[in-house]
Amino acid sequence: MMALNLAHQTGAAAAAVTVAPTAPRSAVVAAASTVAAPSVSAGAAPAPALQMQMMTVDAAPAQPPDAVKPDLAMACQALVESAPDEAEHADVAAELWSKAGVPVFVMMPLDTVRKDGNSLNRRKAVEASLAALKSAGVEGIMVDVWWGIAEADGPGQYNFNGYMELMEMARKTGLKVQAVMSFHQCGGNVGDSVTIPLPRWVVEEMDKDQDLAYTDRSGRRNYEYVSLGCDALPVLKGRTPIQCYADFMRAFRDRFATFMGNTIVEIQVGMGPAGELRYPSYPESNGTWSFPGIGEFQCYDRYMLSSLKAAAEAVGKPEWGNAGPGDSGGYKDWPEDTGFFRREGGWSTEYGQFFMSWYSQMLLEHGERILSAATGVYTGSPGVKISVKVAGIHWHYGTRSHAAELTAGYYNTRQHDGYAPIARMLARHGAVLNFTCVEMRDHEQPQDAQCRPEALVQQVAAAAREAGVGLAGENALPRYDETAHDQVVATAADRAAEDRMVAFTYLRMGPDLFQPDNWRRFAAFVKRMSQPGAREACREQVEREAEGVAHATQPLVHEAAVALTN
Repeated sequence: MMALNLAHQTGAAAAAVTVAPTAPRSAVVAAASTVAAPSVSAGAAPAPALQMQMMTVDAAPAQPPDAVKPDLAMACQALVESAPDEAEHADVAAELWSKAGVPVFVMMPLDTVRKDGNSLNRRKAVEASLAALKSAGVEGIMVDVWWGIAEADGPGQYNFNGYMELMEMARKTGLKVQAVMSFHQCGGNVGDSVTIPLPRWVVEEMDKDQDLAYTDRSGRRNYEYVSLGCDALPVLKGRTPIQCYADFMRAFRDRFATFMGNTIVEIQVGMGPAGELRYPSYPESNGTWSFPGIGEFQCYDRYMLSSLKAAAEAVGKPEWGNAGPGDSGGYKDWPEDTGFFRREGGWSTEYGQFFMSWYSQMLLEHGERILSAATGVYTGSPGVKISVKVAGIHWHYGTRSHAAELTAGYYNTRQHDGYAPIARMLARHGAVLNFTCVEMRDHEQPQDAQCRPEALVQQVAAAAREAGVGLAGENALPRYDETAHDQVVATAADRAAEDRMVAFTYLRMGPDLFQPDNWRRFAAFVKRMSQPGAREACREQVEREAEGVAHATQPLVHEAAVALTN
């Protein structure tokens, strides 16, 4: 799944002062409401009328796995014998989210399932790894269910065989699963170690009509994700992109019906590049962008430009509808290099407010459409939470314009709260807000780039709390040190019950995690996060218990590390 990195985390402590709605910003919503709503498959509720969002814009059977070696399995079981029997709990998710501690999940490798979709890569390594994770008290795993793998052969031809093998293995081990509906390409972002393109038949359609791809001012096309500008158009072999996503989710639900609510406890719905609700404004492929560049607006495919033109005409400013800001700079620029993002730049003008309201509203509408489809599909699956991932773009957060957030579609400036509308949108669908960069500290980041990850997490947490949605977290970069662990515990778990995160997903399972020192520290981290009272225990006691887990699982962990390396 998307493992965002330095480049993909956010931090910001600027005061979120909501400005009074202006005529252009109100009118842009009215204009956007003229766009036809997408036709989703049966069962998916229609997206709410955009008039509802006025406040949003203006307000602040595979083969069963072989048994683990008996002696190791017994040793692991002794460590977790107090774990409840999942058969006793029909609604595991409800119990999970209400636990006093913060359950820890671990991301699986991006290439867990083979590209042909039929089986697992490194099956023995996965088996040993899951047993080791369970022994350390981990709640479950997160895995990307790649659109480019599971529907690769043709529209409506789904192959979930490899994922079934993993689900059966997780169930047998006693681990829960967060399944990510990954409708994006793997490759081109921080942490992408493999390449998994969109389904071949989707790429063929994008090749025929390149305006289906996100496009920047220079005309560069991005094939990471189908442009949201064509959400409602039947451009993918007669189906709209939203219909494709809904059909995929429905096929997954039906195939894994017996796992829903007991093994599969969360569906994270992909909404853009890296699986996040954002535009692909900072692609790393081919050196297009590098940290801490501000990125570029992605609104130059003809579908997006058509919407922009209609919005501009609706506010009586047709000249605003021809293109995005002409002085917004390039991918690697800094705010003060540009006319639009500098301290008193175009972002704060009437035009800037119009453009950013339209650009961010298009992203919110996209989220509404997909969440409507997802809730329509999974409403009949008790015990399954739906979540959405929001990018942590912490660089240039300390500036007035928050340029890197703006190009990604988050209208978050010194005067405008960009995360409250997203949180309220998720609240309307009962979804969890999953946020990254929870492990980061401000002083660890480049100060000249005005990085403020801690302040950003605080802002997003406040938005989630105000909207009444659960907040889950991830670390943005692979970290195995106690400093990062301490930051996560302090941010996610060492808080009053109402402010604790509902879950934390650790990036990522691999040979480094299973190195002896890293594994010992990880076992201590899991205990501090997930077991009530462990956080109050003395550090030495937690370390001693972690040493016990590390010692008991050493053969199994060594096996996993070796198998994952080969």
